[in-house]
Amino acid sequence: MTHVRHRHDAHFTVVGNHLAQHPDLSLVAIGIGVHIQSLPDGACVGIKDLTRRFREGELVIGRALKELEDAGYLKRERVRGEGGRLTTRTRWFERPGCQLPPLDAVKRRPEPVRAPEPPVPAPSPQKRERPAGRPPLPGPVEGPVDRPAAELLAGLRRRDPRLLLSEADIRRLAPAVRAWLDRDVGPAQVARTLTADLPVGAIVWPARLLAHRLATRLPPALPALPARPVDHQPGADERPGRPLPFHTCDGCERAFRSPGPGLCRDCRGREPAAGTAA
Repeated sequence: MTHVRHRHDAHFTVVGNHLAQHPDLSLVAIGIGVHIQSLPDGACVGIKDLTRRFREGELVIGRALKELEDAGYLKRERVRGEGGRLTTRTRWFERPGCQLPPLDAVKRRPEPVRAPEPPVPAPSPQKRERPAGRPPLPGPVEGPVDRPAAELLAGLRRRDPRLLLSEADIRRLAPAVRAWLDRDVGPAQVARTLTADLPVGAIVWPARLLAHRLATRLPPALPALPARPVDHQPGADERPGRPLPFHTCDGCERAFRSPGPGLCRDCRGREPAAGTAA
């Protein structure tokens, strides 16, 4: 390997070889560590923030952050902010073991001051245009929600954490799930269809992915069963796999299986033939 050198005068980050060539950290952990070190103070480096930035999933990024924390590069603390709300404060050590600054010294990145913009009149509902590439989600937003369909949708994140839906998304998708349930598709089968063969990496719009699958993979309704007379009694040939009932033999009182009462096989064999003297 030969390096092609370039002198950076701006927009660069100094990273020590103790991190870039760490013997125990994984490649994902080293890459995330270099990315975090390049960020300014006040940047958000939670698992969900990094998942939105990179194609790796929450499990991979979570394990990498745990590696960096065990190696001494990362320290996460739960602190109570204004209004009693708990937040996670993260400190990044450019080299493990360096002096820990007090919490008051960690300041958030100042927000840029922007000049006030003139108010823009809101477009009418008829003229409002939808952004390209974002199809609308089906179903109403307000009104009573179908509880079995809503519980099915809310439980999808147990199968895959990326399928986290908001209450508004569940209200929109519940009618589409109800269409599956009304066609005699069980909740377990619906959940397997929605969570099978998911794309690799982060799912930016899980509600839109589920809406597409509910619309394109809807199975047809089951055909109606043929009508039968009310007094129809199914025969043995119409009940495959079901054993015949027990009856008591009229001759020897032994139990035997038969479509109806009468004699057992042995008694029928001893019965004299018709027209023969007893």
